[in-house]
Amino acid sequence: MTERKRTPWVVGVSGASGTPYAAAVLRGLLAAGESVDLVVSRASRLTLLDETGIAFRDAHWREDLGEWLERGADGKPVTFARPELDDVRYWGAGDLAAGPSSGSYPVKGMLIVPASTACVAGVALGLSKDLLQRVASVTLKERRRLVVAVRETPLNGQTLKHLVALDEAGAIVLPASPAFYAGATHIQDLVDFVAGRVLDAAGVPHGLYRRWEGELGGARPPEASGD
Repeated sequence: MTERKRTPWVVGVSGASGTPYAAAVLRGLLAAGESVDLVVSRASRLTLLDETGIAFRDAHWREDLGEWLERGADGKPVTFARPELDDVRYWGAGDLAAGPSSGSYPVKGMLIVPASTACVAGVALGLSKDLLQRVASVTLKERRRLVVAVRETPLNGQTLKHLVALDEAGAIVLPASPAFYAGATHIQDLVDFVAGRVLDAAGVPHGLYRRWEGELGGARPPEASGD
C-alpha cells in the first residue's frame, strides 16, 4: 500500500488585527482532514500577543499553536478542544529555503488570514521580503489558489490598486467582512462566518455558519413565550 501524498494548504498569518480569523480557519482545515503548512509573520506575533496574550515561539510552536486554537474569539481559554496537530508543519517567517518557497513543493494553495495592507502591497508588487510573501508569489506563478482575507478599513487608493492587481493575477480578494443573516449571537459567530467564507473560497467543506436558503427571517431567534 502506498502512503498518501501530503498536499497541504499553506496558511499565512500577517500582522493585521484579526488573529481569531486565522485560528478559526486553521480549526476548520484540520476538522476537514486537511494538511496545513503554517507561516506566522514577525509582525503577527505582536498582534497575537496583544489580542490573545500568547507569545508564539519558534522553538515551542506546537504548544503555542495548540493554546491559540483552544482560545475563543472573546479571548477565553479552552473554549475549543485542542485539535490534533500531527499533520501541521511550521515554517519560520525568515526561512526562505523552506519547502513552500519553491514551486516544486506540492501544495493545494495558500490562505492569507488576516492580510495586512503591508502584506497586500508586498504580494502585489512581488517583493518576497519574507517567507509569507515568497509563498504567495510562488502560489500565483504556479496558478494555485490564493485567498487574501484583507483586514483593514478604510482602504486608500494605493491599497485598492494593489487589491485589483492581486485579482488580475488570479488571487481571490476576500475582505474580512462578517454578515448577520446567519443569526450571529456571539462574536465567535461573526469570526466563524468570515473563516467559513475563506474555506468556501478554498473549496474546503465546513459547518461554520448557517447558509442562506432564500427564506427571510430564518436567522431570527424564536420569540420568548410569556404569560
